Amino acid sequence: MDQRVQDWLRELTSTPTAAGHERRVIAWVERWLAGREGLTRRDDEHGNIEIALDPNLGQDGAGGPAFREGPPVYFTAHMDHPAFVVHRVIGPGTLELAFRGGVMEDYFPDARVVIHTTDGRRLGGAITGRGDLSDPDKSWLCDLDEEDESVTTADFATWDLPEAEIVSEPLPGVGGEPGEIIYTNACDDLAAVVAALAALDRLRELRAAGESVHDSRVLLTRAEEIGFIGAIGASRGGFMPAGSRVIALENSRSFDDSPIGGGPIVRVGDRVSVFAPSLTGAVAKVAERISGGSAHVTASQKLSEGPKWRWQRKLMAGGACEASVYCHFGYEATCVCLPLGNYHNMADLAAVQAGTNTTRPRVGREHVAISDFEGMVELLVGCGRDLPGTGGLGERLAKLWEDRKQVLA
Repeated sequence: MDQRVQDWLRELTSTPTAAGHERRVIAWVERWLAGREGLTRRDDEHGNIEIALDPNLGQDGAGGPAFREGPPVYFTAHMDHPAFVVHRVIGPGTLELAFRGGVMEDYFPDARVVIHTTDGRRLGGAITGRGDLSDPDKSWLCDLDEEDESVTTADFATWDLPEAEIVSEPLPGVGGEPGEIIYTNACDDLAAVVAALAALDRLRELRAAGESVHDSRVLLTRAEEIGFIGAIGASRGGFMPAGSRVIALENSRSFDDSPIGGGPIVRVGDRVSVFAPSLTGAVAKVAERISGGSAHVTASQKLSEGPKWRWQRKLMAGGACEASVYCHFGYEATCVCLPLGNYHNMADLAAVQAGTNTTRPRVGREHVAISDFEGMVELLVGCGRDLPGTGGLGERLAKLWEDRKQVLA
């Protein structure tokens, strides 16, 4: 992986964020955008951010050719992650924290947290019990390691986790072959933010070199973890033009049939809806073009005949994502996701849910395979270069009919 992109991945996934408190991620994006010619920025009234290839470049032959025909292609990702906000300051050493996001209550007792103040300080603390049970968010009491009278309700808190690192270890998706995995605070959805920006940057470079690409844009949303609030606001306000083709990016909990290391996942739906079939098929067609084969080895193939560039096609019904929001508001939308370990920082989650865990539930760093991340970027670049109008099923059916209709005679 390009060292620049690896640095972006480490930095942004280690950046503290929470629903409604995405300012540090936004500041990182602003630094990333500074000095990059050929990109434009647009914000909506809710603080969602669009970064797009500059449509004015290329009209007179300077800066790159005109866009390919067709509607804008969006890569979307959210800038928040499950975390706490300071709900009430009880005293100089005691806070009430409201949790914004989906995490089992088993993980909270005695957990270590870090308070992030508006002036950039980090204060250690520990969860000591439940707070106001009438609060719509899960509310928890927190004792600070040292008294501090400057904490306010403008501050927020995250789990206290080790620094990010990339390690080599066996990958389930490639039969236990060694690979690289990044362990970090918040893959969901900051790894996808990096993937979207890395793909857009590559498309910018390709266009500057003379290649015609789609009108490609990135939409970064807020407050996804409390019910897709930023995406709803962007959709209600028509921030994305009608007719846009929207590829939502996510990090989704990995299961045995959606393993880490198995490649990026073209997600056909989630637990609340099925996404636009035509766009899902089109993205899958790009994946097939890159890999030279389908997501799975067919019954008539040997395992050795499968594609070397790995990708997956799954429902991923363990959660819901912003693609369902965009579909509801009339956009043609689908999703590409990374198979994720320690979903929402819940270590040993399957055992905790089953009640078979032998140790106390503890939070841990989320993790994804570097190869899956690289595959997501490559797939998005492929979509920006040439995203078909459909997945081609109609053409295949027509050819099958013409080639084989005589058997019905």
